[in-house]
Amino acid sequence: MNELVNTINGYVWSTALIALCLGAGLYFSIRSRFLQVRHVREMTRLMMDGKSSDQGVSSFQALTMTLAGRVGTGNIAGVATAITFGGPGAVFWMWMVAFLGASSAFVESTLGQVYKESINKQYRGGPAFYIEKGLGVKWYALLFAFVTIFATGVLLPGVQANSIAESLKTAAGVDTTVTGVILSIVLAFIIFGGVKRIASFAEFVVPFMALGYIVVACIIVALHIDQLPRVISLIFSSAFGMDAAFGAIIGMAIQWGVKRGVYSNEAGQGTGPHASSAAEVSHPAKQGLVQGFSVYVDTLFVCSATAFMLLVTGQYNVQAPDGTPMFVGVQGVASGPGYVQTALENIMPGFGALFVAIALLFFAFTTIVAYYYIAETNIAYINRATNRPWMAFVLKLCIIGATFYGTIKTADAAWALGDLGVGLMAWLNIIAILLLRNVAFKCLRDYEAQKAQGKDPVFDPVALGIKGADYWVQRNAQAAQAGRASGGTVATETAS
Repeated sequence: MNELVNTINGYVWSTALIALCLGAGLYFSIRSRFLQVRHVREMTRLMMDGKSSDQGVSSFQALTMTLAGRVGTGNIAGVATAITFGGPGAVFWMWMVAFLGASSAFVESTLGQVYKESINKQYRGGPAFYIEKGLGVKWYALLFAFVTIFATGVLLPGVQANSIAESLKTAAGVDTTVTGVILSIVLAFIIFGGVKRIASFAEFVVPFMALGYIVVACIIVALHIDQLPRVISLIFSSAFGMDAAFGAIIGMAIQWGVKRGVYSNEAGQGTGPHASSAAEVSHPAKQGLVQGFSVYVDTLFVCSATAFMLLVTGQYNVQAPDGTPMFVGVQGVASGPGYVQTALENIMPGFGALFVAIALLFFAFTTIVAYYYIAETNIAYINRATNRPWMAFVLKLCIIGATFYGTIKTADAAWALGDLGVGLMAWLNIIAILLLRNVAFKCLRDYEAQKAQGKDPVFDPVALGIKGADYWVQRNAQAAQAGRASGGTVATETAS
């Protein structure tokens, strides 16, 4: 089974996908005049802008729901794996994917907002919606929906659950079956509570977990500050094949840096637009900018925290493509959560392993919750015309089962299946957002023009010549009707 999955992954994660991820991000960056640099201040301002409503969540809640999906085991075990197989240079390519990916995240999340719908009094949107309504290709939309349901409902939860179980076993000797049962029970409580409970959970947990992890990383780096210049130099020299030790694996550095970068920050993968579409905003570009910043939080902050903790202390391993050790800093541990735990335990005896286990518990569990929301949104897309409540119930059982199963299967199998799911979604989504790019950039130009006039931007798809944005057309019509009714009432009262 593992051999078959690895063979398929070889095709899915070919050089073509790596070039597509980097190329799309570069194109979007140039086309938007590097919005990820120009609008950093606006991104941070918009995070706290807006409020939730009966139908949607606030911008900040949507951000934390997205970060719940982005910040997971990839930020800890994934970074360690990238360094093991790609060397320190892989960290640079993770940064590059994040920097360029911020523009991809803007495009896909803006499109999610443009083509969102109100289903059962809740905002729903994502690639399936904008593929059907923007491109007019329903079979393609359905294909994405089914692939995403399978990836986020069956394949990906196991990666997160496996990391939690292995880390708790290493740190506290907790049996993996016990971990599986507890995770399943807590997960059931949250996902059976609906979108609002998911948003409230993410809003509370995500900022706390990310900030705590970064603070500990900063302390460790500060204690080894004399090594920081050497490490930064090593990352850049290894990334471009100029380092004597790791120059021979520059290709692996790029491959693993991009693969783990996409897995971690999910820019262009198509997961981000699901949560961003749920936000209550007056203009799609607002949430697009917020989601662009979420990529920075994930990779430039949290992934970098892991990388610097390992590199400044020398607690990392690197191996050649044939398995030959090139650098050994952690003895007797394979890449994965146990690798990072052993490394930090060596740095902070009695605390390191437990700290990683707790961090992974929060990081990975919130990601599983986010996966459920993404899968459920695609079921809502399929069920728009026909009411099939059993599909959502079956999804709940599947993701709970996948979470439990993930705690007892091997890490290699979990990562291979997770990579397959991520790769398939990335192929389908990046092609779609490249075809729909003009819609997103129309929104950006409109947003910037209204801001320049001192307005709080409001989206009017008819004025911009954007078709298929039915929700916004209806919203504007209702607002206009309410305005006329209010004006008529005032006029009547004045006349009397």
